Amino acid sequence: MDMPDQFNMADMFGKMMEMRQKVEEAQDNLAQKSVTAEAGGGMVKVTANGQQRITSIKIDPEAVDVDDMELLEDLIIAGTNKALDEAAQLAKDEMSKAAGGFLPPGMDLGNLGL
Repeated sequence: MDMPDQFNMADMFGKMMEMRQKVEEAQDNLAQKSVTAEAGGGMVKVTANGQQRITSIKIDPEAVDVDDMELLEDLIIAGTNKALDEAAQLAKDEMSKAAGGFLPPGMDLGNLGL
C-alpha cells in the first residue's frame, strides 16, 4: 500500500469519527427540543420531544364530556399521533443536518432509521 492510500484511509476514519460525534451530539440535543400538536381546534395539546417521547398532554376542560368520552379519547390519539409525526420529522431534520456534510448528495438517512 502506498502512502496516499494510507492518508486517505486515515482521513476517512477521522471523518467517520467526527460524523459519529456530531450524530451523538444531535441525538442528545433532540431531548431538549420539542414540538406541540393540537387536535380538536386546540382542545387537546400534546407535546413530544425530539426523541419521540410524549412530555405533556393538556386537555381543555370543555373537551371533557362524561357522556362522550370517545370523542376525548379520539382527540388524544389524534394529538399524540400528530406530535409523534412532527417529532420524527424534527429528529430526521436534525440528524440530516448533523451528518449532512459527511454524506453524498441525495443520500437519505431514513433507510438507516434516522
